[in-house]
Amino acid sequence: MKPTLPLADLEIGQALPDLDLPVTSAIVVGGALASRDYTPVHHDRAAAIAQGLPDVFMNILTTQGLCSRYVTDWAGPDVIVTGVRTKLGGPCMPGDILKLRGRVVALEGSAVDVEVVGTNAWGIHVTATFGLKWP
Repeated sequence: MKPTLPLADLEIGQALPDLDLPVTSAIVVGGALASRDYTPVHHDRAAAIAQGLPDVFMNILTTQGLCSRYVTDWAGPDVIVTGVRTKLGGPCMPGDILKLRGRVVALEGSAVDVEVVGTNAWGIHVTATFGLKWP
């Protein structure tokens, strides 16, 4: 397990490492079902097509889980997530590459805010801000 990133090493504007995630049907469908989201457009291709999209698309809870993983893998296991604000944009579907990019946007004592933007071929899929507290 990676140790927690030292708070003293952080500065405003600091970028997190890039993370490019290939999106598969298994991630989209599995994430929806694991989060008990049985809305057909997240697991039934015909239902998604009937809504005007070419395939099933990721639900917000799967997106949020992937963003959370991105931030906590960077910060380390001892950091506490104190808040999350998330806004969805365009869809994320099988065959997309979800490109997560993050940066430190605020530092105050042991509190740190990290902004995450996730893009794919459709444009911006997600923007999120994470409040973190260092031990």
